[in-house]
Amino acid sequence: MRIRQSIVLVGTMMIFSVNIHAQWKSLFNGKDLSGWNQKNGKAIYKVENGEIVGTTVANTPNSFLCTNEEYGDFIFEVTLKVENVMNSGVQFRSLSTPDFENGRVHGYQMEVDPTTRAWSGGIYDEARRGWLYIPSMNPEGQKAFKMGDWNKYRIEAIGNNIRTFINGIPVSHLVDDMTPKGLIALQVHAIYGDMKEGMKIRWKDIRIQTQNIKPTPLDNIPVVNLLLNNISPQEEKLGVKLLFNGKNFDGWREVHGTSQPNKRWKIEEGILSVGKSDGSETGNDIVTTEQYGAFELSFDFKMSPGANSGIKYFVDEQYDSGGKSGIGLEFQILDNELHPDAKMGVVGNRTLSSLYDLIPATPLDKRFQSPMGEWNHGRVVVLPNNTVQHWLNGFKVVEYERKSNIYKALVARSKYEKYKGFGEADAGHILLQDHGDNVSFKNIKIRKL
Repeated sequence: MRIRQSIVLVGTMMIFSVNIHAQWKSLFNGKDLSGWNQKNGKAIYKVENGEIVGTTVANTPNSFLCTNEEYGDFIFEVTLKVENVMNSGVQFRSLSTPDFENGRVHGYQMEVDPTTRAWSGGIYDEARRGWLYIPSMNPEGQKAFKMGDWNKYRIEAIGNNIRTFINGIPVSHLVDDMTPKGLIALQVHAIYGDMKEGMKIRWKDIRIQTQNIKPTPLDNIPVVNLLLNNISPQEEKLGVKLLFNGKNFDGWREVHGTSQPNKRWKIEEGILSVGKSDGSETGNDIVTTEQYGAFELSFDFKMSPGANSGIKYFVDEQYDSGGKSGIGLEFQILDNELHPDAKMGVVGNRTLSSLYDLIPATPLDKRFQSPMGEWNHGRVVVLPNNTVQHWLNGFKVVEYERKSNIYKALVARSKYEKYKGFGEADAGHILLQDHGDNVSFKNIKIRKL
């Protein structure tokens, strides 16, 4: 009887093991390109030694070797090796339709970037929205890619959660719902920069799971969440909370007052906006009811042409603002092209994302800045050691140390020199400025550090 039970148990374990193994489906037979088709450019794809080899060709656009099938929820893995400075990527949930640029492949891409920029594993929206997750916000993830060696790429696309891993290290975590299903494709980028004809990238061990998939447990890397006023499970684990719930003004009040925001501010379809008036400081700012010390603040903002506004932090209502905007450190929101304030101050310290009137922001390439009327993403990080950072669209553009001698010297030559101890409090309110221009906000979130 015991022998029969043991046989049944062993047999069950064997079946279970086989079933787990069967969850993976190979997408490449190691012999030919069956199941794949090439789109767009004319880069060369062929099979060598059980590997798919992609080779750059001059005078051709981006090339894509695409699966014949589309995939929705999945876990995908591939091992790849690429020549240095050659750009490539793995497309997923991507589309190719006649009505979009004559069939141009577009959609999510896990970046392959063997350069000192170190953006491998980032998420790029090919031919559509551009960069969605730049790994510079995750320094440990930037170290995962091994130059000149084989790297194991992993993509987990389950519902709205998209995560990337290189060699087992988490690199990107995006929450987005634009495309729920599409092709997987191996990209050979058009030649540019230091690239040249004949450069190669190799792919092997290409496989996918679509049944009974289980995501990797949550980790601690930053999340880019593009859903409206939403907190994802990983954000919740990290302690991220909504400062604006998209429905009402809970948690906010008028600066120097106790009432909730007046009619200058309105909420429509989850967007918080202040309307156009005469372009001057109106004293109608709104502040959080709570004060914050060390924190990470993130927000999306959109402004009309020529607009001026700002997000302030460590706001101290004991200072007399003379009926104008509340007093605090400011992440400047400004149309640099059309508003005259961009040319005032000192060396550009009143331009977009600068520490207003104190420290100029490092200018961004226009490729990474959305035009007026479209959404940009800002972050303010205040570390417990008083280091403060301003981020714009995934790039750190300002860093300084509050309370330091250098900081105090900057304040002494600014418009804030008359406010004793300006910006040095251990905690303060966060403020949205009404500067008489039309500006909108969404996805305002905070995490205490």
